Amino acid sequence: MTDWRAVGVGFVVLLVVGALGLSAPVIGQIGAGLVGGFAAGYLAGGGLGRGAWHGLLAGSITGVVLTVLLALVGSAIGLGAGPVGAFLGGAGVLVVGLFVTLLFALDSALAGAVGAALKG
Repeated sequence: MTDWRAVGVGFVVLLVVGALGLSAPVIGQIGAGLVGGFAAGYLAGGGLGRGAWHGLLAGSITGVVLTVLLALVGSAIGLGAGPVGAFLGGAGVLVVGLFVTLLFALDSALAGAVGAALKG
């Protein structure tokens, strides 16, 4: 059973650490995924698989939310160049966002497994 509280805490930790990590773009985002996934896995406990699942959910949800928000912002900014600019702006951000979602999901799952293992 999924512990949504643990996933929610991991989500918030990912957002906060990710915002702080904007000064170091790639390293900061990887660090955010690790810290948020660890928090979700630690709170969920119950072994490697359960921790990995909760870390994966926290990272994936964060990545999807950020991707949608940034795609909307990219579309709004691109709208100044007309409908084609809005489409290309949003689509470009969407592609980058998919990569970020994958990155968050993978490292959060690994860190979630570690967090759960340390708790147990």
